[in-house]
Amino acid sequence: MAKEEKPPVIIHPFPPVYDSSSEVLVLGSFPSVKSREENFYYAHPRNRFWPMLETIYRKEVKTAEEKEALLHQSHIALYDSIYSCRITGSSDSAITDITPASLLPIIQNSKIKRILCNGTKSYDVYMRYCFPETDIEAIRMPSTSPANAQFTLASLIEEWSLFLPSE
Repeated sequence: MAKEEKPPVIIHPFPPVYDSSSEVLVLGSFPSVKSREENFYYAHPRNRFWPMLETIYRKEVKTAEEKEALLHQSHIALYDSIYSCRITGSSDSAITDITPASLLPIIQNSKIKRILCNGTKSYDVYMRYCFPETDIEAIRMPSTSPANAQFTLASLIEEWSLFLPSE
């Protein structure tokens, strides 16, 4: 019987988005195949992250530059809880051999007081590996992934708007 090969270790391909005025850190788990191809967060067209933020902040964004500007204007930092891992496809359930992200540079160079985890995998990784370093409790938010079909865009907007910075 042939030994099944493990997928290669993939290192997070792009930097966190934050600045000195960021107040809330939103953490995903690890970039999807589409996000890795596009070199920016939540690039899958069916992920509801950007449509949710567009609705909450009443601003349409299409390019990575426009999305990054919206994050800065809204005092939102964006990164992932996993720095490197083995993953086949984009599913969180396919993630193994995790190296957590170091979040201290973001926290030390911003005004982060709240951490929101986009989904269960991000939350579990954060609480296991990152929380001991940051000492900031995270809030597990419903995932904006299209795989989370139990939440509509409207219900995501309702939940997330409770914890995101107001204008």
